Amino acid sequence: MAPAGAKTGDGANGGALSPEQQVRSLYEQAESQTAKALEEAISKPSFGRLMAMSAENVAAISRIGTEVFDLVLRNLRLAGRGDIVRLARQLHRTEDKLERLLQEVETLRDELARERGTSAAGQGTGSGRRRRSSSRSSSGNSGGRKEAKTDGR
Repeated sequence: MAPAGAKTGDGANGGALSPEQQVRSLYEQAESQTAKALEEAISKPSFGRLMAMSAENVAAISRIGTEVFDLVLRNLRLAGRGDIVRLARQLHRTEDKLERLLQEVETLRDELARERGTSAAGQGTGSGRRRRSSSRSSSGNSGGRKEAKTDGR
């Protein structure tokens, strides 16, 4: 393609390029000059440092934005991410304590049932039936609790 300002033809149409050809020629010149300038800029070590600094700045701005958002939530007295994490840990500890307490209560119930069973064994046979039904309901309840606990996590 002829550069801008070059004349073509035999002079019958004035020897000038059409406006479309002139625009195309100018575009190609601008594109090639821009490509050369960018290749020159990218090939320098300072470009790498500039890109690294830009990435650091983007990360810092993102962190600042997150902190500002957390402060806004705190000032509005809404639960932020840190509050939710802290409450989740506290809830987990409470669930563990409750589970240990329920296990201890079941152990005490079993001991009490055994004591009543041994003392009732000498007195009659009707209490033996009650003991069996209570132990079944006790084991059924503990299974339900364990399922509920594992479903929640």
